[in-house]
Amino acid sequence: MPSIVNLARGCTLHRHSLRFAAIISATLLAAPFAPVLAQTSGAMSSMQSKAATHEETVDQRIATLHSELKITPAEESDWQAVAQTMKDNAAAMEKMASDKTAKSDETLTAVEDLHTYAQFAEAHVEHLKRLTMAVETLYNKMPDDQKKLADQVFARSRHEESNGQG
Repeated sequence: MPSIVNLARGCTLHRHSLRFAAIISATLLAAPFAPVLAQTSGAMSSMQSKAATHEETVDQRIATLHSELKITPAEESDWQAVAQTMKDNAAAMEKMASDKTAKSDETLTAVEDLHTYAQFAEAHVEHLKRLTMAVETLYNKMPDDQKKLADQVFARSRHEESNGQG
């Protein structure tokens, strides 16, 4: 049977992992289309600050993908829908993280902690669905050679993430 001390350590570790998950959850939406942590004015925790300094901004990621995917002028309106979805998702997750970290760890119960984690997971799924719809519209209009390029970009990104590089 776990002791109270071990349970308390577990809750503290869970809160830290929850904060970390909240900070980076926007980056894990869909490998290469993952919107990375949006930079905002306002106070950032040291953990958020560290994550932000090692990640590109959402706008930088959008520009990189635009180039890597060789988006044509004819695809630009569909691309803008993808880009806007990435921005919206990142902003929503950052707001959610900010709202949740504003609540003191001292007042967060174990049950509230789990509910918070579930809220982040549910938001992540909803954001992924929105992003998938936007990407699917763009992808379906791409010529076959560009689809192959997109497939390669996704495969490379998955490989980098699985090796801890992404």
